[in-house]
Amino acid sequence: MASLPSPKIMVLGIGNTLLQDEGAGVHAMRQLQLESADLAGVEFMDGGTLSFTLAGPISAVDCLLVIDAAELGGPPGAVEVFSGAEMDRFLGANRKRSVHEVGLLDLLAVTCLTDNLPPQRALIGIQPAVLDWGEFPSAVVMEALPTACARAREQILAWRKGEDDER
Repeated sequence: MASLPSPKIMVLGIGNTLLQDEGAGVHAMRQLQLESADLAGVEFMDGGTLSFTLAGPISAVDCLLVIDAAELGGPPGAVEVFSGAEMDRFLGANRKRSVHEVGLLDLLAVTCLTDNLPPQRALIGIQPAVLDWGEFPSAVVMEALPTACARAREQILAWRKGEDDER
């Protein structure tokens, strides 16, 4: 019996790395990439502050994992994972809180309109503490990056096993 092909997976780090914790998603994505030599075939992308030019690369994958600073209503450094429809609801409810040029929800809407929305998607949100000029995250967010990376790795491995993201 032939095995099913591995799904195309993209890890998209979002944020402005010049605004301390706003860049948490990019910092986490870079850390995960450095630690993930065993995850061959996973595409890692720095999405910066987003633009519609990302619609093409996003449309080409089966599984989209986004890591971003997010207003979670929790303590600084808190990490939460939102999968599938839960991600869509979270993004819709927090639409006005984005500081990005284009909101992630807008970007996903473009891929949906072209029937290319990745069927499996998840968002790992990291609660920021400081949104001010600076190249590095605050200490509390820096301490949260390994947790965000571990959650990302868990999600990637679940997708590779063929587990549904509606957990």
